[in-house]
Amino acid sequence: MTHRASDSRVLLSVVIPAYNEERRIARTLQDIAQFVTPGAVLDEEGHRLGLDNLEIIVADDGSTDATRVVARQSACRMGLATRLRLVSSPVNRGKGHAVRSGILNSRGLYVLFCDADGATPFREVCRLFAALGAGYDVAIGSRDAPGARVVVPQPWYRRLLGTLMRVFVRRVVVGGFRDTQCGFKLFRGQVARDIFSRQVLNGFGFDVEVLFLARRLGYSVCEVPIEWHDQPGSKVDPLRSPLKMLAELVRIRWLHRHLAGASRRAACRAAHRRAGAPQAAAARWPCL
Repeated sequence: MTHRASDSRVLLSVVIPAYNEERRIARTLQDIAQFVTPGAVLDEEGHRLGLDNLEIIVADDGSTDATRVVARQSACRMGLATRLRLVSSPVNRGKGHAVRSGILNSRGLYVLFCDADGATPFREVCRLFAALGAGYDVAIGSRDAPGARVVVPQPWYRRLLGTLMRVFVRRVVVGGFRDTQCGFKLFRGQVARDIFSRQVLNGFGFDVEVLFLARRLGYSVCEVPIEWHDQPGSKVDPLRSPLKMLAELVRIRWLHRHLAGASRRAACRAAHRRAGAPQAAAARWPCL
């Protein structure tokens, strides 16, 4: 699948996958608007995010409710109308497909994807930018990294399923990550579009696939502690979703077996980039 090139006029593309999110999308857009309206400074390099250099892409995954209408109306009311783009699928194909469609249509020098439920306050993007400023290619929000602040935790059964899934991911697909599923990840723009042009899975296993690809392609990843609030209305079925995700996870190595020969060279490039990152960042976060 082809993708767009970066546009220097767009500092940040925010991709929001959405399926039947008419009740939650407005609050997430409001959070973004409140952060960028005064012109937010993102990092020590002085990157300033405002309405003039922001792109918001709502990647609608075949919603059957009023998600698209609510998104447009909310954007108009909040002064985001000229910054909002809708990328729609005629049918529900899965979160992985929605995120991929949004990112491959993005133009930003940096690309963030965040969940429509607003579980992570948008201001936490500054933490991720700090990691990229330290030299990393990808920064992923983590609810389990030291320093994370989980204000409202998930129900016990979802925490248990998450723990079991992490064990499986580490042993079978890709190790070294405490939290692969948090829906708050920041990429350098070209890195995001390179990874997602190769990404295949349409379901919830796509997060793991993305990290697997990042490793194989030699991109450095930093896991950053964030603030997180569990939200009602999750689309994850506690019985069916884990089984579907397991079926996807076992396919990842096979799907990308052609990258195996390049993994050693990629690891050397990633190690070289990590060596140049400030030691302070490495001490603060578990970076990979």
